[in-house]
Amino acid sequence: MRKLFFFSILFLFAFTLFLMWLYSFREFRLGYLVLGVLGLLTALGIYDSFQKKHAILKNFPVVGHFRYILESISPEIQQYFIESNTDGKPFSRNIRSLAYRRAKSVNDTHPFGTQSDIGGEDYVALRHSIYAVHLKPEDLRVTIGSDFCKQPYSASIFNISAMSFGSLSSNAIKALNLGAKKGKFYHNTGEGGISPYHLEGGDLCWQIGTGYFGCRDDKGNFDPDKFQEKANWDQVKMIEIKISQGAKPGHGGVLPGVKNTPEIAAIRGLKAGETVLSPPSHSKFSNPKELIQFLAKLRDLSGGKPVGFKLCIGRTEEFIEICKEMIAQNNWPDFITVDGAEGGTGAAPLEFSDSVGLPLEPALIFVRATLDKFNLRDKIRIIASGKIISAFSIIKNIALGADLCNSARGFMFSIGCIQALRCNTNECPTGVATQRKGLVKGLVVSDKSERVFNFHSNTVKAVSELLGAAGHRHTGELSVHDLVKGDEMIKLANRYFPDTVNTQV
Repeated sequence: MRKLFFFSILFLFAFTLFLMWLYSFREFRLGYLVLGVLGLLTALGIYDSFQKKHAILKNFPVVGHFRYILESISPEIQQYFIESNTDGKPFSRNIRSLAYRRAKSVNDTHPFGTQSDIGGEDYVALRHSIYAVHLKPEDLRVTIGSDFCKQPYSASIFNISAMSFGSLSSNAIKALNLGAKKGKFYHNTGEGGISPYHLEGGDLCWQIGTGYFGCRDDKGNFDPDKFQEKANWDQVKMIEIKISQGAKPGHGGVLPGVKNTPEIAAIRGLKAGETVLSPPSHSKFSNPKELIQFLAKLRDLSGGKPVGFKLCIGRTEEFIEICKEMIAQNNWPDFITVDGAEGGTGAAPLEFSDSVGLPLEPALIFVRATLDKFNLRDKIRIIASGKIISAFSIIKNIALGADLCNSARGFMFSIGCIQALRCNTNECPTGVATQRKGLVKGLVVSDKSERVFNFHSNTVKAVSELLGAAGHRHTGELSVHDLVKGDEMIKLANRYFPDTVNTQV
């Protein structure tokens, strides 16, 4: 192929020179441009032939570059020309469009019937009632706070899940927080700590990860004084210990070096430009006893605010041991966030994303059943997180055992995310998941914060309509018996593994 390439270039050179001679060199000026282009191609071809990194370029000079160009735009080709309305991954075009329309507060109805396979084994439906009721969306709130909590918090049933400043841009964080302020729902900070952009007035759930960013000493250990100072800020309503997350359970967070700017490094207490790998586990506890003691300490340092932990379920026996320790110490968290293995907004190794952790549905059923067995269910709120965008996904997860839901990618869609799948490259084209100033400027905070508010309010309104259709007046009345398998018309409870769950508990 190399010989053919250079022979072709040589032939084109000769043919161009012949035409220039035939038509007079002065009159055939286009020939000079052609010769220049051929010269550049020749130089590129020589470079490709002698470089040692890419076999394709060495064997197919110049032409081989088209392979890399097509590969770089393959996500866009897939999204815009190949995928149907229902088969896009990780979110279908229909779901993305729903989020966009609700964020813009435009017509979110769907024409001409469902495009879903309602005869398939994965189809799940809500059992509606002929005695439907009308609800007020603003009444759908849940109080978080156990007997040990001095400052309980009234939460919306739908909130912003954990996304750090660093993973997301400054304008993205600002827009999310301002939207949360207007809509009166909380904004989880992610493990990157509380940045200035989180302090726009929206309620915060401060997440404490294994790196203890924002409350660490020079050696990376937990600093109780730094924690106490920030935990008592008025805007901080809840504290969440991140044990693990669905995207990469047991791995620790990842902040690519290209996103670790001097500003982010200063907020987290790090060195700028280095890729940040949070430890896979906490240094403050290594067993259930120490975990419960740490929870109690954080609650005390925060002045009695709700404290909980987030995890992706893996070894179920370990969660059971934590519940036993709650009973032994007569102390428990105010909430538990269950993150499904299908979750994730940033950088994660493919093996962890695809092959580690329990999906949200069985995890919720297990956590709810375990808390029931230890008589803790009515004392601890369960928060569900993992691919929750539509009103039905909220209804479904609450019916399976949650009290309220968090969404990360749903709110990313509301501020302009187009599922470009470049969150880990610092090249997000919409300015959501990047630190490049030129791209961040494209995200206009005043406009996107309004869309965050719209997305939340319209989704909660849709939840109230579904709930009313089922004959319920609050999400607290939902149970797994409100869901049905469409292809068999049996209750969804029969689909799962209650015997396995009960045996383990």
